[in-house]
Amino acid sequence: MVLDRRARSSFRTSVARVVSETRQDLAYRPRMARRRRMPRAAVPIIGALLVSVFTADLVVLSRDPGTPPPVRREATRAGAEERGRHVASAEQVKETTPAVTPLKKLRDPHLFVVARTSLSPAVVAKVRAVKGVVAAEVTDAADVMMDGKRVQTLGVDPSTFRSFTPKTTAKEDAVWNNIAAGEVAVSFDLGQDGGIKLGSTVPAGGRHQLRVGAYATMGMGSIAAVVSRPTARSLGIPEGNSLVLSAPKVDSGKLRKVLRKILPKGSQVAAINPVVVLPPGRTTSQKTWPVSAFMSVDQLKVALQAAVSKLGRPYVWGAEGPNSFDCSGLVQWAYRQAGVRMPRVTHQQWATGPQVPLSQAQPGDLLFWRNDPTNPNYISHVAIYWGNGKMLNAPRTGDVVKIAPIYTRNLAGVVRVSPWVAARVR
Repeated sequence: MVLDRRARSSFRTSVARVVSETRQDLAYRPRMARRRRMPRAAVPIIGALLVSVFTADLVVLSRDPGTPPPVRREATRAGAEERGRHVASAEQVKETTPAVTPLKKLRDPHLFVVARTSLSPAVVAKVRAVKGVVAAEVTDAADVMMDGKRVQTLGVDPSTFRSFTPKTTAKEDAVWNNIAAGEVAVSFDLGQDGGIKLGSTVPAGGRHQLRVGAYATMGMGSIAAVVSRPTARSLGIPEGNSLVLSAPKVDSGKLRKVLRKILPKGSQVAAINPVVVLPPGRTTSQKTWPVSAFMSVDQLKVALQAAVSKLGRPYVWGAEGPNSFDCSGLVQWAYRQAGVRMPRVTHQQWATGPQVPLSQAQPGDLLFWRNDPTNPNYISHVAIYWGNGKMLNAPRTGDVVKIAPIYTRNLAGVVRVSPWVAARVR
């Protein structure tokens, strides 16, 4: 069955409605001043793996794409068991450190605003007055060179910002006390795969040294480090140039349009946890997708060939190729060779198409895991399904791009990439 033009248009409109405000990377990054050939034998193997792909014009998914697989609960339990193991001892906390207010209420963050310079009190007041905005937390945002890596960093008030973070992190007083004391909390990914050890002291912002006080993934785009606002001042981060907004009952797309009229020119508004309000009778579930919504066989061949040509290249946190990669960097690079515009980080790539059961995975589908104990629901790793129970991925620091058996512990699910959808997750 092939959808007619009207059906295709309807399909695209409905999907756009669901994904247009999906998690977005921080495209604007405020800055501080300042090939190995693929073996010929691999080509026919790829072709053989793709023989059965797209033999029909319509793909019907047996699992509702909006329903997470049961392994999500296993990942959450695993995270709960490891809680408290990712905070450095408080021996460095000074008596003069301001007390951090106990957690009172959790808030879901929905939008992240960042401007080139400080947002004026008048602009912040206007944002807070927008209908549907229930909370707006002022923060500081910039790239900071940390241990030789360019890291997107937030300066925050630990007492108030903690309410916007995942429950596991928000309730850990030790995390926020260490941040208040002038230490840095880095994402679990940056710590484990970036080689930044808990309790170590790392160079930051040129002349400064920061002690790593905690591993704590905030789940806000590519933000990988959090410091107190006084520490942010010392690092040269612009003061008050960003906002974290909670607006649980407002369509995120409509809210972004309103905010853009208020914010200074050049400001960015990125979705963290988008809220899509649909008309009565509409649903976000999309069980039937036309085959034209997915990558063609030729595109899949090119992407797989590109990925396998990088076997043996080293894993480097934050690397995007062509000589080294992290997990999502490899996916983005390989699919770009096939003309598919993929977002940069794992939790965005998770939103690039519908979920399918692992039993229905096809070569070129993406496999995702929730391996972050500091934020158990966060998508933290991605691999390319190779076929026959194998995956191609860039695993971790100290390892290389390789083909390996799939493991199912903490597996979040499988996504079939739709180029049209992927291009809209920015």
